Amino acid sequence: MGILSRTSYVIRSKINSVLNRAEDPTETLDYSYEQMRDQLQQVKRGIADLTTQKKRLEMQKRRLEENVEKHNDQARTAVQQDREDLARRALEKKKTKMNQIDDLERQISDLQNQQDSLIEQKNELQTRIEEFRTKKETMKARYEAAEASSTVSEAMTATGEEFEDVGRAIERAEEQTEDMEARAAALDELHESGAFEDVMSDKDNIDRELEELATDSGVEAELETLKSEMGEGESEPEPESDVESGADVDETELADLESGDQEDVEAELAELQDEENT
Repeated sequence: MGILSRTSYVIRSKINSVLNRAEDPTETLDYSYEQMRDQLQQVKRGIADLTTQKKRLEMQKRRLEENVEKHNDQARTAVQQDREDLARRALEKKKTKMNQIDDLERQISDLQNQQDSLIEQKNELQTRIEEFRTKKETMKARYEAAEASSTVSEAMTATGEEFEDVGRAIERAEEQTEDMEARAAALDELHESGAFEDVMSDKDNIDRELEELATDSGVEAELETLKSEMGEGESEPEPESDVESGADVDETELADLESGDQEDVEAELAELQDEENT
């Protein structure tokens, strides 16, 4: 195989491949069907033209037949008038017309045979067209069904590039969502454990526990102080007559009472300090 023939073969194969990819079977079937319909119309026009020619010959034959009858009458009239010459001439014309009629009959017969043949071909072609139309519609339906099935299969299996991209996008979205959910859960856990406060402070757990204990002790001490103040406030009111007269109150007893209260306070404070130290 020479270079030119190989090149031609490669080019033809490439063109054929491109045409196969570009060809739509449904469009090809429709085009073939239209071509067959055009052929049928041409056959019908041929039959119509042939029938027209036959009708013209038949009309011409009828005129010749009328002339034959006319010449026949002329010959009879001439014979009755003893004009054999005129009768002979009339019969000669009759004979000529008869010969023309015979020729026309042969032509009309040939045209009739052609017409019958064309009508038979037309009927056969029409039958084939109807059969092809049925097959065409069936093939189109099968092709469209196969195409739809292929599309659905690609969608279900995600074999197409577009569906693969969609699948990857969904996977990325799921991963990002899971990361955000995990991060939110971690932040909530750190917030509940106080880890955020640890970051902002340089104190350890022991320092925080001591501060909490000191706060609790201070609250308890302040509460006791408030109770003591409220208790003293309730015991202070005395009858004015006794205070003003001072008959039963002795300064020594008052000093003893004050010293006793001070000792109680000191003792209670010592107990609190011991509790804190323990």
